Amino acid sequence: MRTVLDFTPLYRSSVGFDRMLDLLDNASRVASVDNWPPYDIAKIGDADYRITMAVAGFAQDELTVTQEGNNLLVGGAKTGDDSGEYLHRGIAGRTFQRRFELADHVKVVDANLTNGLLTIDLKREIPEEMKPRQIEIGQASSPAQVSQIDQGQKAA
Repeated sequence: MRTVLDFTPLYRSSVGFDRMLDLLDNASRVASVDNWPPYDIAKIGDADYRITMAVAGFAQDELTVTQEGNNLLVGGAKTGDDSGEYLHRGIAGRTFQRRFELADHVKVVDANLTNGLLTIDLKREIPEEMKPRQIEIGQASSPAQVSQIDQGQKAA
């Protein structure tokens, strides 16, 4: 059973959250969940994150990590020739593409493959112009000066 959420009332009382509400709506529409390859997402600092994917059997040149805007795409495709006869095949080597939706200002810092684990380090870097800043409060002019300016504008 799927629950349908209606975010319409939130659009009336919020400004600038439309992207987040669209993401929630899209996430609820996911038809099937593919859980391969398995992965972990960890927060390792105030603005640092790490995605670790188990990609056993894939070589470094068979994996791709691409950031397109706010999307992180991780793909893998086996290039080797597989001509052996298997009695049992339990190690998955199928092609995959995993998509992660990144928040604004999150960038890929590094990606490493060690012992079958692909580690992708991410960092949120808020631009200087978006960080909080102190606004200096000036002294207001006297009411007499304000009224003179208002009268001058009315006369023109």
